[in-house]
Amino acid sequence: MTGSPPTPGPAADLLSRVRACRACTDLPLGPRPILQWSPSARLLIAGQAPGRVTHERGRPFDDASGERLRDWLGVTPAQFYDDTRVAIIPMGFCFPGSGKSGDAPPRPECAPLWRDLLLTPLTSLELTIVIGRYAADWHFGARRGSLTDHVRDWRVEWPRRILLPHPSPRNNGWLARNQWFERDLLPELRARVAALMGAR
Repeated sequence: MTGSPPTPGPAADLLSRVRACRACTDLPLGPRPILQWSPSARLLIAGQAPGRVTHERGRPFDDASGERLRDWLGVTPAQFYDDTRVAIIPMGFCFPGSGKSGDAPPRPECAPLWRDLLLTPLTSLELTIVIGRYAADWHFGARRGSLTDHVRDWRVEWPRRILLPHPSPRNNGWLARNQWFERDLLPELRARVAALMGAR
């Protein structure tokens, strides 16, 4: 599911344990934890939960949302799926099912089980990209105001952390109403990611 097979050792053991997790047995399509992780990653993408297409393909952001996200970051698929540089750790690792207006929220069991175990070894981390409300509440703490307000305040913790809206095609209207996002934020984000991709 990631760019390179895990090498023997504690990191590979942890990744194997996460992928074997069956804590949520009542998922509509069954458990299939999907993430990308290596302790050497310099960039963390903290999203919501895999969608149906990602569940079927078994690779994070392997869908239309992923195409847009890679465009926002200015990276190729090869760069994006290089787990030695990019960790992708959603709030829920399995497809949670469908809700009234899109996918259901990430399952609450997942983050307390695994998140600290996966985040603590990321000692080379330089940038965390937080996507969506559930990930924002975890990484920034619950805050008042709309998600748009929080994204607009992206410079507050830049260049260590940044909050983005979900790159889903469902957010086309949001992008049209908030043209500052592509005009002001994305050039800075692409430059920062390019520097991290070039660093070893």
